[in-house]
Amino acid sequence: MSDTIDAIRAKEPADQAHQADPQTADEAQPSTKRKLLLGLLAAGVVLAGAGYGAYYFTVARFYQSTDDAYVSGNLVQLTPQVTGTVVAVNADDTQIVKQGAPVVTLDNADAKIALSNAEATLGQTVRQVSGLYVNNDFYAATVAQRQSDLTRANDDLKRRQAVADTGAVSGEDIAHARDAVSAAQAALDAARQQAEANHALTDRTSIEQHPNVQAAASKVRDAYLNYARNTLPAPVTGYVARRSVQVGQRVAPGTPLMAIVPLNGVWVDANFKEGQLRHMRIGQPVTLSADVYGSGVKYHGRVVGFSAGTGSAFAVLPAQNATGNWIKVVQRLPARIELDQRELDAHPLRIGLSMQVDVDTHEESGAQLGAAVNTSYRTDVFAQYGDEADAEIARIIEQNMPAKRQALAGTASKNTVRKAG
Repeated sequence: MSDTIDAIRAKEPADQAHQADPQTADEAQPSTKRKLLLGLLAAGVVLAGAGYGAYYFTVARFYQSTDDAYVSGNLVQLTPQVTGTVVAVNADDTQIVKQGAPVVTLDNADAKIALSNAEATLGQTVRQVSGLYVNNDFYAATVAQRQSDLTRANDDLKRRQAVADTGAVSGEDIAHARDAVSAAQAALDAARQQAEANHALTDRTSIEQHPNVQAAASKVRDAYLNYARNTLPAPVTGYVARRSVQVGQRVAPGTPLMAIVPLNGVWVDANFKEGQLRHMRIGQPVTLSADVYGSGVKYHGRVVGFSAGTGSAFAVLPAQNATGNWIKVVQRLPARIELDQRELDAHPLRIGLSMQVDVDTHEESGAQLGAAVNTSYRTDVFAQYGDEADAEIARIIEQNMPAKRQALAGTASKNTVRKAG
């Protein structure tokens, strides 16, 4: 009985071992698959790293990108040049104005009175100077008359002296004749001095170019400019922004009334990190996209210059690293990017919009500094004031000149009075 029990117990481990073999085989199969998957993953990572490395060294390292970029443009301030009260505002925010269009008008009553006084003074001065030129002929006639008197007195004296020995003429008559000659000579000298004095006021000049006329014309020009400047034209064509002027407001020279933004000349300021600037040069091509239009709309441009300092250097409160609490922060330097005008016309941009910028740095023949082209901004809307003042001065001079001189003056006065400015 005991032998039978021992045999059964000896058989049970063998049966258990026989039953465990299939389970061990099943567990070994997933372990092999896991190792295979891990191997494939590792191979994929290596291949991806190799592919990215190849992409970086052949393509990616020649492009620098940033989303820290914004549209910039000119904000043309409209400011008065004279003091006055606003009587009309002809544009509002978001509206477009054309160059030269009257945008703000000031009360010109006082300026008109001052202009009228200056014009009257100029007319009076022209007539007075014209009298000086007329006096030249008058003094010339006086000299001729005095010369005739002197000649007659000399002839009288000679006739009396010729018959003095005969007793026909007394000595007193001869003395009177000598006195008459002396008086005639003195009168002739006085007339000549008067003629020379008048010529000193008129020689080597004309009525239009006379200093007195030029001084009066300058006052007319000044008064006319003050009168014309009560109308403020738009310096450029653009959109009105930040309008602060109100009707009835008293404004002084230099007071900002509104800003005019010409959107046809915007650019992009892209702020690149220091390490991104190593291979960037002026003239390199740029591809951009605007958040407002999405990545489907592409802009093309080129780098035209770099800022002379980082943003922190030009901040209102620049960092003072010497205080002891210094923390290294990667700085950014603004790069100015010029856009294609045709693409801007098709998809206009506004100042301040966000941009995505990609710079192609393949070509490094350009410079980082000193190669940028200087840009000039100008407007001619105020030049017409001077032309109008010249025309007004010429009209007043011609109107107050003697009739016989108007034909000789012609259009010459229009050119000469400009020296008054």
